[in-house]
Amino acid sequence: QVQLVESGGGLVQAGGSLRLSCAASGRTVSSYTMGWFRQAPGKEREFVATIVRNDAITYYADSVKGRFTITRDNAKNTVYLQMNSLKPEDAAAYYCAAANTAAYATTPTLYYYWGQGTQVTVSS
Repeated sequence: QVQLVESGGGLVQAGGSLRLSCAASGRTVSSYTMGWFRQAPGKEREFVATIVRNDAITYYADSVKGRFTITRDNAKNTVYLQMNSLKPEDAAAYYCAAANTAAYATTPTLYYYWGQGTQVTVSS
């Protein structure tokens, strides 16, 4: 079992950057395929990025490709989401999640463990 705590959200102007962190405890982040999801008010939770547990292959939603980067620091047992060139449509609650799969996973139902979320607000 793993516990996940996100941090790093906040208010940023369009075009700005934020780095979200997901600190894990209980088990190592390298034991799971880790993902970031987001959910805006009135919308479904959507996939943002994932990093596969063994080979650290990454995969992104088309809407963030080229702007967001997911990384993993095994020594700190933390997963990051670097978000650059932020747009107002990126505003949402961002969630970190862990899946017990060896492949990349874009579907929320594949993830068993979730953090509490961190809010990102982007002003235009």
